[in-house]
Amino acid sequence: MEYSVIQGDIAAQSADALVNAAGTSLEMGSGVAGALRRTAGEELNEEATEKGPVDLGEVAVTDAYDLDAEYVIHAAAMPHYGDGKATEESIQSATENALKKADELGCKSVVLPVLGTGAAGFSFERGAELVCSTVDDYQPSTLTDVQVIAYSEVDYEMLRKVAERLR
Repeated sequence: MEYSVIQGDIAAQSADALVNAAGTSLEMGSGVAGALRRTAGEELNEEATEKGPVDLGEVAVTDAYDLDAEYVIHAAAMPHYGDGKATEESIQSATENALKKADELGCKSVVLPVLGTGAAGFSFERGAELVCSTVDDYQPSTLTDVQVIAYSEVDYEMLRKVAERLR
């Protein structure tokens, strides 16, 4: 599947669905979750936590509230138990399940962060490889516009290099 890489704040993006880098409890704390929560409003966190917990690698869907999207897909690449660290398997399954859910919802566009990095402690470069290769291998039904996003310029440059290398 074709996809693009972009730099910016995920909460400022416009798409049918925005993907939250969630933990299994679905409680929205810092990083991507914090950015989405601050822009969408507290209702987003309340609805998300009502739908949790979910198993590692699984997803839940909420309204996007004040975000410029229809849905937020909460992809649990990080456990909220044990050591709290993401794994290759959790990143791949959360990414694939987020894409599948976007297709099930009839979405054409989705913005997806590099799951499992940041608070979950996984290497950004390896996380980018896993997310990009999973997106690249995915066979969509309705999705036509997938953007993988990085917040900082440093992470964006790494993401861009990873995406170029995998293509």
